Amino acid sequence: MELRVLSYFLMVAREENITRAAQLLHVTQPTLSRQLMQLEQELGVRLFTRSSHHIVLTDEGMLLRRRAQELVSLAEKTRRELRRDEQLSGEISIGSGEFHSFSLLATLLASFRRQYPLVRFDLYSGNADNIKDRIERGTLDIGLLSDPVDIGKYEFARLPQKEVWGILAPADSPLGQKEQIAPADLAGQRLMVSQRALVQNALASWLGELQQQVEITTTYNLLYNVAMMVQQGMGVALCLELDCHYEGLRFVPLWPRWESGTVLVWKKNQALSPTFDAFLRHVKLCLSGISDDNL
Repeated sequence: MELRVLSYFLMVAREENITRAAQLLHVTQPTLSRQLMQLEQELGVRLFTRSSHHIVLTDEGMLLRRRAQELVSLAEKTRRELRRDEQLSGEISIGSGEFHSFSLLATLLASFRRQYPLVRFDLYSGNADNIKDRIERGTLDIGLLSDPVDIGKYEFARLPQKEVWGILAPADSPLGQKEQIAPADLAGQRLMVSQRALVQNALASWLGELQQQVEITTTYNLLYNVAMMVQQGMGVALCLELDCHYEGLRFVPLWPRWESGTVLVWKKNQALSPTFDAFLRHVKLCLSGISDDNL
């Protein structure tokens, strides 16, 4: 499979129309159709179901679209990393959850870019499992993750801030009017929690013998949408404290207090681009306090 042909395939999949895709790609329609037929022959599967007005991806086509997006993105990222200019440039791809401590990472990014204004950042938001998967596949350089998390196969640097866990509840509800939430307060409650198994296990440990009395109705990865479900009375959400305001809702911390650290992780024993290598050195210096003046 050629990257050029995969790019053609992705354009057709996006437009669902060969004529329109050919115009955007600046190739003739017969040329594009021939490339797609050759791709199907090479793979031995049908990628599209064709009609007179549009085309639809088959199951095999949808799988190829996911893989092709990763391959084309990784190839473009590699091309940018290999460009050598007198002044450091290129792109650093970063994954992060929603944390208070991202403010420190943002400060590190800003101070690094003041030194190297040609460097670009690509930011992906997701949970720890999503981010680790993308680091493994090479589409992210580095990730900011929250404990509990398995970092055994990564190089890492811990950030100093602690994240506070609590419950997002309607402000006028009995839970929303408390100053802190104890395990007994959640007995009989409908709870929305992180998709991450490690977080669910930590919650079970915090709840102790009361865990069987809590009904988990929803799992989620990022908070914004689930906050609207809390607004609609569908339950309360276990989450980290953030500098966010959701109308009619209130964050109440857990007691016994539950805090998590955050950690920057990247792959061990990998060849680093000059740009990413410079960024790691900058991060380590800043976190060690050597370059506090740059913050």
